[in-house]
Amino acid sequence: MTDPASVRSIPFADAEGTQKTLDDLGADVVLVVNVASKCGLTPQYEQLEELQRRHGDRGFSVVGFPCNQFFGQEPGSMEQILEFCSVTYGVTFPINGKVKVNGKNAADLYKALTQTPDADGKAGRVEWNFEKFLVGRDGSVQRFRPRQKPDDPAIVAAIETALAR
Repeated sequence: MTDPASVRSIPFADAEGTQKTLDDLGADVVLVVNVASKCGLTPQYEQLEELQRRHGDRGFSVVGFPCNQFFGQEPGSMEQILEFCSVTYGVTFPINGKVKVNGKNAADLYKALTQTPDADGKAGRVEWNFEKFLVGRDGSVQRFRPRQKPDDPAIVAAIETALAR
């Protein structure tokens, strides 16, 4: 199992291909989400953006990772993805390079995040697009499944608690 504090220092590529880490983003608390523009859950972008606007000035950021692993629901180029997010949902939070979230070619960040169990104690594979991982200042991780909406009271409470620490 990966040391939780190290989750914040695992490199990934941003939308331009530059290597970054969660620590590089300047936010103390991040909500990592695998996103897709052609999914039934895509309207969650609206709630994710609302979380960003509500908590962003307090050291919080949503961090999106486009993923095309679930029935090809994120087929576009990075340019197309960024335009969709901006024009359709007014997204201001970082959208990073496309990743795989499951399997042997999964991004290192997701290999670490998926070791965290959800509220029912189940760890392992990402179930679908819009699975959420809340990473605290200390690298602690909480996991929320795709159908749990970003404005769910449990997610909002977890963000508030993480920001208060």
